[in-house]
Amino acid sequence: MKHAAHDTLTIPVANDADNRLDHFIEQDGVHFAGTHLIVDLWEADRLDEIDHIEETFKQCIEEAGATLLHMHFHHFTPNGGVSGVAVLAESHISIHTWPECGYAALDIFMCGDAKPHKAVPILKRAFNSGRVQLGDHKRGMIG
Repeated sequence: MKHAAHDTLTIPVANDADNRLDHFIEQDGVHFAGTHLIVDLWEADRLDEIDHIEETFKQCIEEAGATLLHMHFHHFTPNGGVSGVAVLAESHISIHTWPECGYAALDIFMCGDAKPHKAVPILKRAFNSGRVQLGDHKRGMIG
């Protein structure tokens, strides 16, 4: 069946949560695929240190109760910025840094029982961020 670009496809949700394999979340009567956090760190430090970023991601993943599958980071020159991703069984965490501006853009998307909000204070502390902006989106809302 073809759908026009503007059509919405509604996927039925089983009421028997114990037998579901899709890892959708039910919260306050809303069913959705996962929580997607957009995190902006300002006045931040250590944004050019790949080892520090990797260790911070590991702490975030553990605290959120997620499962690490793979990590990859790239260091840019001459400004020292870093782009990287942690691929999770529950989705991902990504980072793009501008150390010359003290700014980092992070993207945290997790489904299932993972708790992505638990990563935010770890990021703030690890990068000594003076200011954090947080966007919080429910992805894949159905019903």
